[in-house]
Amino acid sequence: MNTGNTATMLPAHPAVVREHPGGDSMRAIILSGFGGLDRLVYADIPKPLPKDGEVVIAVRGFGINHAEMHMRRGEWAEAAEVSGIECVGIVDSCPGGEFPVGAKVAALMGGLGRTINGSYAEFTRVRAANVALIESDLAWSDLAALPETYATAWTCLFRNLDLKEGQTLVLRGATSSFGQAALKMAAAAGARVIATARSRERFAMLEKLGATRVEPERPDLAGHIAEARRIDAVLDLVGNSTILDSLDMLRRGGTACLAGWLGGLDPIGDFNPLLRMPSGVNLNFFGSFVFGTPGFPLSDVPLADIARQVAEGELDAKPTRVFSFDQIHQAHRVMEAGEAGGKMVVVMDR
Repeated sequence: MNTGNTATMLPAHPAVVREHPGGDSMRAIILSGFGGLDRLVYADIPKPLPKDGEVVIAVRGFGINHAEMHMRRGEWAEAAEVSGIECVGIVDSCPGGEFPVGAKVAALMGGLGRTINGSYAEFTRVRAANVALIESDLAWSDLAALPETYATAWTCLFRNLDLKEGQTLVLRGATSSFGQAALKMAAAAGARVIATARSRERFAMLEKLGATRVEPERPDLAGHIAEARRIDAVLDLVGNSTILDSLDMLRRGGTACLAGWLGGLDPIGDFNPLLRMPSGVNLNFFGSFVFGTPGFPLSDVPLADIARQVAEGELDAKPTRVFSFDQIHQAHRVMEAGEAGGKMVVVMDR
């Protein structure tokens, strides 16, 4: 699941988590309370102090994610005073020596923006397990488009689904920024991708990104797709409303990965695997919130190699819109209006 681009469950008692460690001041965008765009306020707050096992990063850019919109609205159980679940930048300090000072890195999740101050600031402090080297000559705006979206897409495709060249993948919910990233990565790896979309107006765009064919998204797609029972893998970003149908189209030994809820969070009613799941198929799940936990260090994702593919033209991962740090309200406005058209990023004014 790409938590930056899927719905979240509404909590009973949201709370803003305040955190003011540090000495020197820095510019930040703070959450003054839950609500509209005016709740994102520019302020000077203390720069985070370095701690063992953590990395202080001088932020150079960060992606804009739906998770931050939900935090601002108070639709998650908690939100840090500084939002932002991902960033790219330069190592400012690292007491444990996990990363050299001055190295280019990416950071993702690990409580960023939710339980600890995130990336909407000049500096952020992140657990070392949630940081990865991303040495590259790409512009910061291009690098900022990679961490959340491409780390999650890569893990779903090449870890959970073990996708191989020549295999057939059905990608449900392909028009989302996460879906577009997965489509481009799967096509670049030599897979045959059948994408789905609700609107026929998006078919040409998905074909241009590498889809072999585009099918209209429908809850009973398995009964209408010519390759039913011969599909190697399904990456399902629509969610609970379609995942059982996704299982029905797999070949024996095929795998479906559930990684989003574009179709809503309603649970599957009366699901009995013994009676409902086809024999010999596999079902798994991935959520980007596990990055940094045991078994899921961000360093496991080859972000530097992904950046190399972008630099060499093998993968088109450019953001659809680039904003400056003082344009956060405009960025959130575009996101709320559903006009992003893909991944949006913010670059620091320095």
